[in-house]
Amino acid sequence: MSDVDTKHSARRPTDGMLALAKDIADGRIRDSSQATTVPASVYTDPGYWAREKAAIYDRLPQILAPSAVLPDPGMAVPHDATGRPLLITRDGDGTARVFLNVCRHRGTRLVEGAEVQCTKKLVCPYHAWTYSVDGRLLALPRPDTFPGLDKSDYGLVELPSRETGGLIWFCPQDGPADFSLAEEIGQDFDALGMGDQVLFRRKTHEVAGNWKLIMDAFLESYHVTRLHAKTIGPFFKDGATSGDMIGPHSRSAVGRLEEMEGIDLEDMAQLRRVVTFAYQLLPGALIIPSPDYINVMVMMPQAHDRTLVEDFMLIPEHPATDKGRDHWERSWALLDGGVFAGEDFRAAELGQQGLATGAVPHLTLGTLEGGIRRYHETVEEALRAAN
Repeated sequence: MSDVDTKHSARRPTDGMLALAKDIADGRIRDSSQATTVPASVYTDPGYWAREKAAIYDRLPQILAPSAVLPDPGMAVPHDATGRPLLITRDGDGTARVFLNVCRHRGTRLVEGAEVQCTKKLVCPYHAWTYSVDGRLLALPRPDTFPGLDKSDYGLVELPSRETGGLIWFCPQDGPADFSLAEEIGQDFDALGMGDQVLFRRKTHEVAGNWKLIMDAFLESYHVTRLHAKTIGPFFKDGATSGDMIGPHSRSAVGRLEEMEGIDLEDMAQLRRVVTFAYQLLPGALIIPSPDYINVMVMMPQAHDRTLVEDFMLIPEHPATDKGRDHWERSWALLDGGVFAGEDFRAAELGQQGLATGAVPHLTLGTLEGGIRRYHETVEEALRAAN
């Protein structure tokens, strides 16, 4: 047994994960029993997207990045794609924090670029006001020219955040935020050992499609053996799927081609060889655990028909040999460049192009696509709750 298998075996799947796996083993499908529809306008109407942005993306807790992006104390990384200049840090105590990337002196962007920085101090490039990675204002040049200034009143503006299950969540609104559902679904990610993974690669894709069209591809199994016929499709059984909800978040499982007879479903390594789970989180994040690595994709809509998707690949440990690195490079190329960018994202773009013509007033969903309808219902519930 490999070290990776040993780590997986030390963990037990959650009861919810086991229930879906047993559904697949027993041939049960918790999906829609009848065909249904989704209006095309939810993908093509700029006004509908504006409502989603105000009610969901500007209000609800959401994932920014996996914990592995900042593995050590004294690190910081700028993050701009949500529409606000953010700064994710890990302070000296190891706590992940999310700040506005704005100096409190004159509003200058504090940290430039987009790469992770290893530093205990953040120095404004304009006037050299200096902050700690925990947000405190440490020093400023010529303090005598700011009579009466109390440094404790000029710390960075911090937004509510929570690190759980190997993911860093934040809430774009100031004030109290409810991260209880993040912690609940985080139990699955703890079972997968996501918090112990290291970052192998990250890449941001620009997709000319609505964010929900991207999400839709991960909410149904109907396309797996067809769209992915030349990549991962041959590894999966057609239609062997099950799914449920954790609050507004979807959890699904698809049966791989390997036989499940004799498999100990409570052994994580064995379970991941026969079942692939996928998590579709509101507003727009995807967690895809493969048998030996995990992809985290965060969707950041820029318009009704344009979405940035940042893909992170997490692996059990940094490769120690060229052979090990080559293995992970091939896995990265297969999923990020082939399956995701070349197939799923491209399908979303083609769908956006077709729906924009008005030729299809609604999407027709079969019994293997019920997860799409359920997810759209959660979006509609969030819109109603904000009114």
